[in-house]
Amino acid sequence: MTTRADIRGKWALVTGASRGIGRQVSLALADQGCNVVLHSRDLSNTAALAAEVASKGVEVRQVEAELASTDDVSAMLKELLLNGPPIDILYNNAAIMTSYYSDWLSVPADDLRLSFEVNVTALIQICHTLIPGMVSRGWGRIINVTSGIADQPELIAYAVSKAAVDKFVYDTVGKLEGTGVLMNLLDPGWLRTDLGGPNAPNSVESVIPGALVPALINDGTAGKLFRAQDYAGTEL
Repeated sequence: MTTRADIRGKWALVTGASRGIGRQVSLALADQGCNVVLHSRDLSNTAALAAEVASKGVEVRQVEAELASTDDVSAMLKELLLNGPPIDILYNNAAIMTSYYSDWLSVPADDLRLSFEVNVTALIQICHTLIPGMVSRGWGRIINVTSGIADQPELIAYAVSKAAVDKFVYDTVGKLEGTGVLMNLLDPGWLRTDLGGPNAPNSVESVIPGALVPALINDGTAGKLFRAQDYAGTEL
């Protein structure tokens, strides 16, 4: 990065914060002096993480919502807008991967529906709700987590939902030009997480520092795919 944003004192919302990538990102943001709102399905899932984040000297809040429920997402966002801090940085990290189908022609329609509800619809709903506040303040960073998955129709529900996320970002960034709000994509790489499985080549810790790069950029870059593994083993 030629220039770097100072995110000390800003507020970030991390969806799916209780484990995996979301947990790593939340802790890394706190290390940068950024306050964090931790999302999970239930507040109990982020209780221990909230204490760990707070021990780094930043403020922390917790929110809960089942992302497959539009009503749940709406309630969470309403609470944030009414009583929460202004969100400056958004990590849309939460996602689901439905079952692997060796018979790739048998993927059920319900898997497609659920994948889009969680991985696409909720993500867009959150972005559309938080973007106006970022624009009004003249600063914001939106990081939508995507995937490099390819040539696996056995996991087509997940794969096409991530392709839809990419399309959303590429079609939206032009509307944000000149506002100070930068929206980008993050491919964390294939990680040993609950979603990635035990045979993935990369540890979940390797997502840092690369996952922070699109939050710290300060040169106007938008609509770019950042690959976290490109930064593995480096320092920001």
